[in-house]
Amino acid sequence: MNTAGMTERVAEASPRLKDRSAGVFCLLTFLTGGVAVPSFRLIVSGDATATATNILAYEALFRLGFAALLINVAVYITVTLLFCDLFKSVIRRVSWFAAVFSLVGCAIQAVSSVFFLAALVVLRGAPYLSAFKVKQLHELALMLLGLYSQAYNIGFVFFGFYCLLIGYLIFRSTFLPRVIGVLMAFAGLAWLTFLSPPLANYLSPYNLAAGVLGEGSLSLWFLVMGVNVSR
Repeated sequence: MNTAGMTERVAEASPRLKDRSAGVFCLLTFLTGGVAVPSFRLIVSGDATATATNILAYEALFRLGFAALLINVAVYITVTLLFCDLFKSVIRRVSWFAAVFSLVGCAIQAVSSVFFLAALVVLRGAPYLSAFKVKQLHELALMLLGLYSQAYNIGFVFFGFYCLLIGYLIFRSTFLPRVIGVLMAFAGLAWLTFLSPPLANYLSPYNLAAGVLGEGSLSLWFLVMGVNVSR
């Protein structure tokens, strides 16, 4: 048995497995995010009664959105860990630093999802909420959804720093095209627009497109081409 040959094949399979896994999980972040989008359309800005009516009429869709948000966070944590392991060979400290930004962003968005579900709990009219009038419950639910939105935007800011650092690591690496690193850096800048929600809204949907293009290009490259193992 050629032990040296087997060792070489195992060493080559390891980064291949990592980049393919990263590509699959990156794709899952887009899919789970897409599943959550219809539930956001139930929210009518500035109209508590219309929002409450929509959520109660399409409760299953709203709950599906909540589940998709949680799964999305779990998937992105997996992506973060895979990227950290893959890019630690470039600059270990930067790779770990990037992972910290991403994990903090994931934690913030996980907590924000509690506000999302809390809006439904309020609208369902639990016994301990009987002291509130119906209109007050509607307004409370809309306030909770507003808190969810603000917290979720803060999570995007951390992902902005994360994408910038990953873009830098890709640019410094020799096993991925530098153009992917540039696109990831642009994605990071796009997410950083959420430092100012009015600015993010003004630039929408162009900032969202830049973010999707950067992270989507990396995902597709991992799935189709993969890393240059020889480098």
